[in-house]
Amino acid sequence: MSRQCIVFEIFLKRSLCRIPQKSYLCTKSIDMKTLVLLRHGESEYNSQNRFTGWTDVNLSDKGVIEARTAGKAMKESGYEFDIAYTSVLRRAIKTLWLALEEMDRMWLPIKHSWRLNEKHYGTLQGLNKSEMAAKYGEEQVLLWRRAYDVRPPLYDEADVKPLLNEARYKDVDNLIYMRGECLKDTVERVIPLWENEIAPAIKSGQRILIAAHGNSLRAVVKYLEGMSDEAILKYNIPTGIPLVYTLDDDLKVISSKYLADEETLKAALDKVAGQGKAK
Repeated sequence: MSRQCIVFEIFLKRSLCRIPQKSYLCTKSIDMKTLVLLRHGESEYNSQNRFTGWTDVNLSDKGVIEARTAGKAMKESGYEFDIAYTSVLRRAIKTLWLALEEMDRMWLPIKHSWRLNEKHYGTLQGLNKSEMAAKYGEEQVLLWRRAYDVRPPLYDEADVKPLLNEARYKDVDNLIYMRGECLKDTVERVIPLWENEIAPAIKSGQRILIAAHGNSLRAVVKYLEGMSDEAILKYNIPTGIPLVYTLDDDLKVISSKYLADEETLKAALDKVAGQGKAK
């Protein structure tokens, strides 16, 4: 290469580096963040097609398998975590334990918060979804299950106040969360935990696993992806399948994927979608 060409090449590289934030040679690489969301494995009430909410039921035998399978999938895909978050309900807690056991990460720090509990279904809790659909219509049940701003039939305040005596609920700051919620209520209680604890942890470089519930995770997804109130109505999250988000420095979504093959994922999503239909 001639001396003239070498000088021009050096000049070109220096010129490119003076272009603010547009040059490929000079831009700062994006430090991608990882967040994994895991809905608990099938619960006893899930298997019976009942509204669960804050009712503290166990995993079904199938749910135990789903939780372990989720742990295996995360391990085989090479995911590592620095801290995990979960609710104060046993089906989510046990799912996390079983998944971490499969990953040989039982020592991982875990934070529990009632803010990650499932949406409270009010007086519908314990009732069969198909029976309610036959009685009130599938459209009404869909609104109770998925609508953003439609609350289910509520408990009276007197019925839920005793729950405040439980240590896990001592700092609940609004009784509506215990009487019956719409998704808007669930979002309002989940997002403070996200903004005050989880988001700062992710920004600092910590790899986070959240094992929670269908609607508390829908609240996170809605917030992360900027979904409209209408779009979230039809958005379902299956039990026991990890949902992996890749985020940029500002926690904007770069990509997302489920750790499952298409057939397994479709079957799981179809099952969730069909829960509120009359038989």
